[in-house]
Amino acid sequence: MKPAHKRMSRMLGYCLTLGTAEAWAGFSLAAAVRLDATERAALGFATLNSLDAEQARMTAAASLGAAGEPLPPFLGAMDEARDWAAWATPTELDAYCLAAFQRMAPDRQAAFLRFVQRRAAA
Repeated sequence: MKPAHKRMSRMLGYCLTLGTAEAWAGFSLAAAVRLDATERAALGFATLNSLDAEQARMTAAASLGAAGEPLPPFLGAMDEARDWAAWATPTELDAYCLAAFQRMAPDRQAAFLRFVQRRAAA
């Protein structure tokens, strides 16, 4: 066994014993130093596959910094939408943009497309 792998195995045991956020943050840092990208990807893949689909989705979203579902607007819908969009992943942006567009009335869709095309041309 490679020395780096042996140290990571020991570190995993310490993290499981401590079970704190700080211990797991340390594990991430040590993994970045002691494991190559392929090894870290394989570890992440195997771990996500050990979870049920919803747990895996939530874990991956938390890791990637996904924004989650937009909240109902409290004060101004546009300001709230901009705040949410600043945190959203590209996949979330695409999904909610398309879903919102599809729910618009035809005249609103046309107005939206004119607005977007003017901005693209500018």
